[in-house]
Amino acid sequence: MDKTSYTNLAKAWEFAEDHAFARQTNALNAARMRAEEAGFTQGSAAQAELLSTLVHLTGATSVIAIGTGSVVETLQLIAGLDNAGQLTAVDSSAQGITLIRSLFARLSDGIATKLRAVNAPAGVFLPRLNGDDYDLIVVAGDAANYEASFAQAPRLLRAHGAIVFTDVLALETPESNGGVLNPADRGAKAVAMREFVETVESDERFVSTLTPTGTGLLVAVKR
Repeated sequence: MDKTSYTNLAKAWEFAEDHAFARQTNALNAARMRAEEAGFTQGSAAQAELLSTLVHLTGATSVIAIGTGSVVETLQLIAGLDNAGQLTAVDSSAQGITLIRSLFARLSDGIATKLRAVNAPAGVFLPRLNGDDYDLIVVAGDAANYEASFAQAPRLLRAHGAIVFTDVLALETPESNGGVLNPADRGAKAVAMREFVETVESDERFVSTLTPTGTGLLVAVKR
């Protein structure tokens, strides 16, 4: 591909992002603003919208969201459940889980979806869950969440269930120096993600693909 093609692809990414952002509800915009004011950087609107679509696509009824400072993504997952099923939110930070519990409190009277928020590291909480009981796991946040979640995914997911990792290009945080795209970026997440993508792609228990949606979305489906 030539330089013009790459320029057009960059413009296409921007167009898709602006389009998804324009489609967000007022409630979702308000949640984004509230989370960012609390110090939680929110990811791509197009990425969050795709996650909601994946809930529909997989027919998921039981979803785990890890790193729930990603409020917009969590809300889109709930929307994808169509007023049914269950969403379990896991966050190791007290501030993050307070934010998500406040959000759940506002939603709980108006929807039938079962909402559960847990303040614990993924590596501590996920081993306690029943196996073969979940359709979709979405992982965001600190690099430590990714390895811990993937280690439990084969046990937790039903056949053909999926685990989705956001920000695998490590571009989301303000301190990013080009993330995975820049070999000179030796930040903790960039370093971890370079190795992690290879780990997932080489695991024969999953079929996986890396997409440029948002700040990099890695989707792995259990065989």
